[in-house]
Amino acid sequence: MSEQGEARGPDGSGEAAVDDPALVRAAHGADPSGSAVAADIPPAVRGEPARDPFLVALGERARSLRARRGMTRRALSVASEVSERHLANLELGVGNASILVLRQIAQALGAPLAELIGDETTAGPEWLLIRDLLAGRGEDELRRARLALGELFGETARADARAGRIALIGLRGAGKSTLGKMLADALDLPFVELNRELERVAGCSLDEIHGLLGPAAYRRYERRALEETIQLYPDAVIATPGGIVSDPATFNLLLAHCTTVWLKAAPEEHMQRVVAQGDLRPMAGNQEAMDDLKRILAGRAAFYGRADRQVDTGGRTLGQAFDALREAVREATGR
Repeated sequence: MSEQGEARGPDGSGEAAVDDPALVRAAHGADPSGSAVAADIPPAVRGEPARDPFLVALGERARSLRARRGMTRRALSVASEVSERHLANLELGVGNASILVLRQIAQALGAPLAELIGDETTAGPEWLLIRDLLAGRGEDELRRARLALGELFGETARADARAGRIALIGLRGAGKSTLGKMLADALDLPFVELNRELERVAGCSLDEIHGLLGPAAYRRYERRALEETIQLYPDAVIATPGGIVSDPATFNLLLAHCTTVWLKAAPEEHMQRVVAQGDLRPMAGNQEAMDDLKRILAGRAAFYGRADRQVDTGGRTLGQAFDALREAVREATGR
């Protein structure tokens, strides 16, 4: 054992072979006589089935982060207030730590929790360096960075091409279909209801997609419908589903190829309009339904806010709302 009480491997890294009985006993807190409890010995040592791949990868990331920081397991234990035994189990891929324990370990390592758990933005040095450049930036700076990256990789259409397609976003009941048709008529442009294109691509109704195929399939068809709409219509007014902001890739595609306008209103008005359209499922008097609607709006507002323009249709007549939309589009596109 080292001065810090950590087992050392042949390379001096603090990692010995998994099948080293001494490490197994030390890692799991067995007494010096070597009488480890069977449940404390890693499955691989006991000849049991392979460990869970996610836990193995998690352990490898924990070891790698600790090595990068030059910390012994003892030092990490002290800093994180997590026992050495628990850390050893984690690094061996047999410790199913709680999210709170993982947060403590990440904080002690000076790393974001996502880097320990693992996602695409932790896959390599360049990802980490880019993420560090973006950390702490304001929304305006991040938007400029996104647009610059889109242009760099050819993901963003020319400004005149974006001006040709006007996409209306927002919750159901915002007026996207009604105002969208009026705008298309005023500009002499085709009107595209993306939900109808989605049904065409899928070959079935929205209810069938949701009921039989599930949300993942819906998002795939939604993305394909948007891609085909962009290819088919260089100029159009597009009414989008309220949840299009839920998939970052699809929403990025929309922002890159369309001038977007967020039609917004208070949750109560959204609910009233949906019920007025004949859909009684939300039940305007149901407080739970209203609370759900408010949570959805709150969760999506930051994404809707990425639109080029915002038009509040609340408390306005149809004519007043259309005039506000027409002015917003004129400002954004010059049309």
